[in-house]
Amino acid sequence: MGTKVTLRERAISKGRVSLYLDFYPAITDPETGKTTRREFLGLYKVSKPKNPIDKKSNSQTQKIAEQIASKRHNELNKPEVYADYERERLLLNQKGEENFVEYFTKLTAKRQSSNHDNWVSSMNYLKAFAGDEIRFNQLDKEFCEEFKDYLLNTKSRKSAKSKLKVNSAVSYFNKFKAALKQAYQDEYLRSDLNASVSGIKPEETHRDYLTIEELNSLASTPCNNPILKRAAMFSALTGLRFSDIEKLIWREIRFEKGQGYSIVFRQRKTKGAEVLPISDQAAKLLGEQGNLDDKVFEGLKYSAYSNKHLFQWIGAAGITKDITFHCFRHTYAILQLANGTDIYTVSKLLGHKELKTTQIYAKVIDKMKREAVDKIKIDL
Repeated sequence: MGTKVTLRERAISKGRVSLYLDFYPAITDPETGKTTRREFLGLYKVSKPKNPIDKKSNSQTQKIAEQIASKRHNELNKPEVYADYERERLLLNQKGEENFVEYFTKLTAKRQSSNHDNWVSSMNYLKAFAGDEIRFNQLDKEFCEEFKDYLLNTKSRKSAKSKLKVNSAVSYFNKFKAALKQAYQDEYLRSDLNASVSGIKPEETHRDYLTIEELNSLASTPCNNPILKRAAMFSALTGLRFSDIEKLIWREIRFEKGQGYSIVFRQRKTKGAEVLPISDQAAKLLGEQGNLDDKVFEGLKYSAYSNKHLFQWIGAAGITKDITFHCFRHTYAILQLANGTDIYTVSKLLGHKELKTTQIYAKVIDKMKREAVDKIKIDL
């Protein structure tokens, strides 16, 4: 008994009809060994043609689909007359029928670093845009551009009253593009959509930081959460992120005579192995050494409650800037540059993979220099 190939239609969004092939009995995917009944062709008709152009386009699309259906019938029922190339094309079509959302979900599960949350958010916005089932054959440049536009105009999932921030849209769309790139490498896509679709241009963000006077004010101001204060001052003296300070263990602390203290660790965000020299003053904030696998800043946790303590401490010191914990890292970078440390060294101290990331801080220094020279005015 041969395989019956039937051309069928399925209504989709925007008044379109997607054409696909229905196989009976189901055919076997030679790569996965799984059976499948459908193959989406990536061909669409207007469900309710309103003019001669639509009607002509529907007629041409129908003919192409019928030709493909006939060809598939012959491929399946007379495989001996087709070359390996034709069978490879059939395999590509079968892979193109699979669900991109499921593929994206599997990629997301593999991302267990700090980027994991961004992958999850990207996937959730994609589902909100197009649903839980998006076939690879349905992905094209138009779809990608529409999703990009959606991210730039949709409401934030965290707050329905506010629009999704541009830089969040940048991150989520980049994860989507990364999934497209991997799908092309895995031969689920026939063309490299990632390369043909441009990303979203990020907005330049304002980075608040503390002056040395403000840091000294904070140092002399009590905080209701002493461990948080100690960690914040440690960040200002080392440039470490909250996540890296929170997971720091005593085994990662090194001391060499003549060299001083350093930290040997793997960054949670970039996964890069780093040896970071720290000052004697920063080392004093480590406290009394515990067991090698104990956390140095035991009890440090990120929460709304700890943020409340941070804001109260900042306010008690008379500082009116919008300071978050990450601003202590910004402060370290800016004070290093302001005191003459070259940008390459600062980049290495911060663990940046690319120098352009550190150049954001250099722009702040340039602005500070401009403001400084403008303070001197002479009545001429």
